[in-house]
Amino acid sequence: MNLALTVLNITAPVFLLAAVGFAWVKMGFEYRVEFVTRLAMTLSVPCLIFVALMKTDVEPEALAALSLAAFVAYGLVMIGCFIVVKVARLDMQTYLAPLIFGNTGNLGLPLALFAFGEIGLGYAVVVFAVMAILSFTVGIWMVAGGGSLRRVIKEPLVAATLLGALFLWQGWETPEFLTNAIELIGQMAIPMMLITLGVAVARLETKAMTRAVILSVIKVFICVGAAWLAAWWFGLEPIAAAVLIVQVATPVAVTSYLLAEKYGADAQPVAGLVVASTLLSVLALPVILAFVI
Repeated sequence: MNLALTVLNITAPVFLLAAVGFAWVKMGFEYRVEFVTRLAMTLSVPCLIFVALMKTDVEPEALAALSLAAFVAYGLVMIGCFIVVKVARLDMQTYLAPLIFGNTGNLGLPLALFAFGEIGLGYAVVVFAVMAILSFTVGIWMVAGGGSLRRVIKEPLVAATLLGALFLWQGWETPEFLTNAIELIGQMAIPMMLITLGVAVARLETKAMTRAVILSVIKVFICVGAAWLAAWWFGLEPIAAAVLIVQVATPVAVTSYLLAEKYGADAQPVAGLVVASTLLSVLALPVILAFVI
């Protein structure tokens, strides 16, 4: 009973904030997703990442091990999802990238913070950064046939991760007034991303949900298995391993739908994956958290 209540306390705020965004759209109110997303990814999330890394008590060696484990985990997920898409004879351009890259920002960061505190958030931003780097290179190559290293370097969240890692490694800290200002900006990120997630899901139009549900279930098993194996292989300590598993197992990101629209893939099946996997996560993530806490 206590475990169930703990898991509920962790997951309920996440889905309640997403429900606020969902209800906001259904009531006909305006919400400019493009503006909010740009504000979050250009300013708020980089500030969150920088402060989380600078102030974390985790040893740099542990973060380095987590980074390597994250790369390996996503490599295993790529292999597993490639096999699934190939065996099912689905379109690689449409299905492969969405099945690999989860919603580690909008959903993974809040869950890590609520479940494991500031230390968990420090771990989570590392996995988020790894996912972002892979998404902007390998992910875009899968969808469009070409990735961009220059785009990765220019991403504020990547720069924030590298700068935060440098401050952590050297033991540096910004002046208190500047830290407070950056931290205040970063605190906008999590509620803003969760509300935006609900808005985006509310606006999606989906068809052929049966296939999307089946693929979403398969994705959960592949992601959890790959993350667990990578965590075991690198000997991650319990919180780092738990964060890795939760982050990799997050549902299909809404950005996958936007990339499909932008680069000419079939966007409707991707929309179905977003909705199906997000709804499935309401059940799957509490179960995963119950096992890793």
